[in-house]
Amino acid sequence: MLTSSYWPADTPQPVWRMTAGDALRRSASLAGERTALVETMPRGMSSLTGANSTNRRWTYTQLLADAEACAGLLLSKFDPGTSICLWAPNVPEWVIIQYGAALAGMVLVTANPSLRSEELDHILDRSGARALFHVDAFRGTDMAALGEKVGGACLQRLRIYNFDAALEPFRAEISLPEIAFDAPAQLQFTSGTTGHPKGALLHHYGLVTNAAFVGSRTREDGDVIVTPMPLFHTAGSVLSVLTSAVSLSTLVLPVMFDPALMLDAIESEKATKTSGVPTMLAAMIDEQASRPRDLSTLRVIASGGSPVAPELLARAERVFGCPLVSVYGQTELSPVVCATDIADEVEDRAYTSGRPLPQVEIRIAEPLTGETLPIGQEGEIQARGYQTMLEYIGEPDATAATLLADGWLRTGDLGTMDSRGFVRVTGRLSDMIIRGGENIYPAEIEAALLRHAAVAEVAVFGIPDEYWGETVAAALRFKTGFAHPAADEMKRHCRSLLSPQKTPGRWYVVEAFPMTSSGKIKKFALAEQLRDPLQSAAPDTAASEQGISR
Repeated sequence: MLTSSYWPADTPQPVWRMTAGDALRRSASLAGERTALVETMPRGMSSLTGANSTNRRWTYTQLLADAEACAGLLLSKFDPGTSICLWAPNVPEWVIIQYGAALAGMVLVTANPSLRSEELDHILDRSGARALFHVDAFRGTDMAALGEKVGGACLQRLRIYNFDAALEPFRAEISLPEIAFDAPAQLQFTSGTTGHPKGALLHHYGLVTNAAFVGSRTREDGDVIVTPMPLFHTAGSVLSVLTSAVSLSTLVLPVMFDPALMLDAIESEKATKTSGVPTMLAAMIDEQASRPRDLSTLRVIASGGSPVAPELLARAERVFGCPLVSVYGQTELSPVVCATDIADEVEDRAYTSGRPLPQVEIRIAEPLTGETLPIGQEGEIQARGYQTMLEYIGEPDATAATLLADGWLRTGDLGTMDSRGFVRVTGRLSDMIIRGGENIYPAEIEAALLRHAAVAEVAVFGIPDEYWGETVAAALRFKTGFAHPAADEMKRHCRSLLSPQKTPGRWYVVEAFPMTSSGKIKKFALAEQLRDPLQSAAPDTAASEQGISR
């Protein structure tokens, strides 16, 4: 049993000192004829990449051959070490280019396909990318036209179209460079819950090892995995792509998240594992209720990105018929540091993020001094180990503030640790509300509000107040079919569970929340949107004031 909020690195499982390309070669050597990758698309939808067919399949041998040809294509245009940007949805070519870049020794810069020109320009400029791979169009956006407007004269714009033909000249055996296991592999721009995104530079063995340890925690071994997690995020390119490879599993890749497409794929492919952020799981539960599928092959559900409410965990396990496990981490940590286990008690899976993964130290520290705190006391979650980022590209001050000289990485997350090593995330340092000199943490209030039968989602944040400095505000999304409670009812609900100063003084109803790519609510955007009642709400954050009082 622990005597302070410090978990020493668990070292029996070794670090995987290999590149992502090495991991794919290993899979092809051990299970070359096993299905590695399956494309799944809605009925009637045409290929986004000009392929002659949809719902395509690759064995590990075929995937390696395509990745090696892609490496040849890249090396015919760029030198090893070059950064290339991939701006596309979840198409199979994304996976091929990810592995091709790894085999060629190039840094993969990932970009959300929903980005607009100014956002994409920031990523291209900060990363120094020499190439922009893109599809022609996605969800009504003319990405080809948008791509022509970004980047400088040295940027090569490469369509991901009829990609098999583009690879054909490079299928002959070619010499690929030797890549160091600790070389840079990906430049991932943070989700931006607090504003301007920073580019976290991640190395090969950190990504591969993290993928392996997450797979080990969820007992992944030759599974069939249906996951909608975006490939431009570590949840997709690491926890989906690389975890599948190191565990010799089959990755079933929906081109987009659609609850019906997800459930149909689970049924038809006889999936044993699925995943999604809480909002995705809630949508899948509703879809299953309207048109049930046979989900009996599932053995585990994985979630992350934001905490899974205990009520949602119970509903998911009841509907899907298997345990739900969750992970905690962040991009800068490649990305996971803690995860629950299938064998954990329901209470631990519902209320904690589990124990640390192997080979990582975790401490709960006093934010100002870095002192390790006693068991159960709230502080900043900090991590040290193989998986920490190399730097924030082009931002030395931000790097030094986050990655300390002694190797500890400051997550900016608040949490506690119990004597068994289970970590509970309680909020963000940046979310803290200071009301009349008292520190108030939104996570506690959000948990209380979620206990109301009508509340589906909630975000609590601070807004300026002339008297208190800041006051507590809550934005609520109510469940379908429930009448919207009045502000007075919500205040009474809070007062029955929390002390008076924690009870929100302002209440808003929203139809949807502004979200990051990893499923987290953008509180800074929400607070700005709702702070001024004269400001119109954007379509994805449509809000109406339910009641205001102090």
